[in-house]
Amino acid sequence: FSERGVKMEDKQFTFRMNPRYVSLFKDMGVDIVSLANNHVLDYGVEALSDTFTTLDKAGILYAGAGESAERAKEPQIIEVNGKKYGFLAASRVLPVASWNVESITPGVFSTYDPTALLEEIKKVRAECDYLTVFVHWGLERKEYPESYQKTLATQYIDAGADAVIGSHSHCLQGVEYINGKPVFYSLGNFLFGQDGNTVALKAVIGEDGRVTYAFVAAKEQGARTISCEETEAKSLYDYLTSISVNAVVRDDGVIESRE
Repeated sequence: FSERGVKMEDKQFTFRMNPRYVSLFKDMGVDIVSLANNHVLDYGVEALSDTFTTLDKAGILYAGAGESAERAKEPQIIEVNGKKYGFLAASRVLPVASWNVESITPGVFSTYDPTALLEEIKKVRAECDYLTVFVHWGLERKEYPESYQKTLATQYIDAGADAVIGSHSHCLQGVEYINGKPVFYSLGNFLFGQDGNTVALKAVIGEDGRVTYAFVAAKEQGARTISCEETEAKSLYDYLTSISVNAVVRDDGVIESRE
């Protein structure tokens, strides 16, 4: 969210958006975003700083990047009905190592070495009832995760994450349950100007702490994201089952563990 900055040289795709469009996020009911990815510094530190300012003014929380290493690593906690929901974010995909907040500020929380993120997961685990870890990882256009993603996912879960949600592949990837907790390797493109199938993830957390997960089938057409018809949705859920490790997606989108 900025009109400042200089486009990164020798980078094929660079993105920047007028800050006024943050109103669309408010209209959609967005409470929190992850800034840990391979594009937030496309236009340099000025543009990233403007992004923080824009989100702060709109009352939208952000994780995974910050003006300092401490802020980039900081968990965001939302309290609803007496329960605390924690969010952490980090990226395993950076175009250059210098984007790491340990090298430049503002910068991105990196998880090439997972040590720092694992420490944050362990710390915030004691502060919240449910913890989501967003991670930018994997290879583009690949429907199956890389072996390192599975290794990292296991480490995140073992450290205390209740769910791991991934992005970056620009396509759907499957679900894997690890020690009873779900890993959603990639939800695809919800809106990217590229037609194709996608899903939203719905997690319903009961008063007893039990969680029900379900996909909401959708598709992007002509820069619009719309719900799938019933037949299309069933086909998409069958596909997701076929690429998942130990999970089944029912016809209604509900995800069941086969761990």
